[in-house]
Amino acid sequence: MSKYRFVLCLIILATSSAVYAKLAGPRILIVDAHPDDETAYAATVYKVTHDLHGTVDLVVITNGEAGYKYSTLAEPYYHLKLTDEKVGRKYLPGIRHKELTAAGKILGLNHIYFFNQKDNRYTKDPHEVLDSNWNIPFVKSELKKILTGGHYDFVYTLIPADSTHGHHKAATILALEAVRDLPPNIPHPIVLGGSDRKKDKPALPCSGLSEFPITHITDSIPEFSFDRTQSFGFHHALNYKVIVNWEIAEHKSQGTLQLGYNQDDIELFYYYDINPPSGREKTKVLFDKLAVNYYPELTYPGIK
Repeated sequence: MSKYRFVLCLIILATSSAVYAKLAGPRILIVDAHPDDETAYAATVYKVTHDLHGTVDLVVITNGEAGYKYSTLAEPYYHLKLTDEKVGRKYLPGIRHKELTAAGKILGLNHIYFFNQKDNRYTKDPHEVLDSNWNIPFVKSELKKILTGGHYDFVYTLIPADSTHGHHKAATILALEAVRDLPPNIPHPIVLGGSDRKKDKPALPCSGLSEFPITHITDSIPEFSFDRTQSFGFHHALNYKVIVNWEIAEHKSQGTLQLGYNQDDIELFYYYDINPPSGREKTKVLFDKLAVNYYPELTYPGIK
């Protein structure tokens, strides 16, 4: 290769790297307890991966096998008596892995980390899983490795409201502790608590769990949001609720989740006290970008 071609290749590589760096969007890690919890922020995730050229990874701590009670309609689909506890607990981990993988493909997830911890039963008590059901040293070690290597800008969790599932609370507590315990030489991502609501329904106030100060949210109200009804396409007939419906449809083993079609309009995000006040501006920049409609206006000659 001549020296001129070599120099030209270097210029092309440098230009490509610069363009990529300009286009590369935010890096986000989701930490959830169950396969299907990601539905709460499905539209935001889709827009980050598809419009902002971002990268989103997902940690799911349990296999979700306690969901056997809601698998009635999935029994003929999977040809298994999933509502029988023994059958459900045996086969649902594999089924729900596949369902989440399919849902992740729709959302554009980069990688899904399955921690394969036991989904024992429904409880509002986070201690039940933190003290006995989950292998906490393993979960903490894996979270540390993922966070250290992932260079994430944000971590999404479900809000730890008193009324929510104890598994959701525990997953959020562990995510917050993992970020807090990162070495000081590693940038700490901003941790947000997610929820979804109808437009005509007030946001759930959430100040965190009194027993776990790391979950505290002083403002107790969501500071950021994404509107699933943001419209686009021909005559602006489409919106991101379509994507949420697609994503929900993949979780066929969870019958009650399917009732969520077209239910919620807004994805809400709370700012934990563990975050620095300066991180609010970075977060605002992200949600300002999410509020932009990046689809070109569609028109067709002769069609109104």
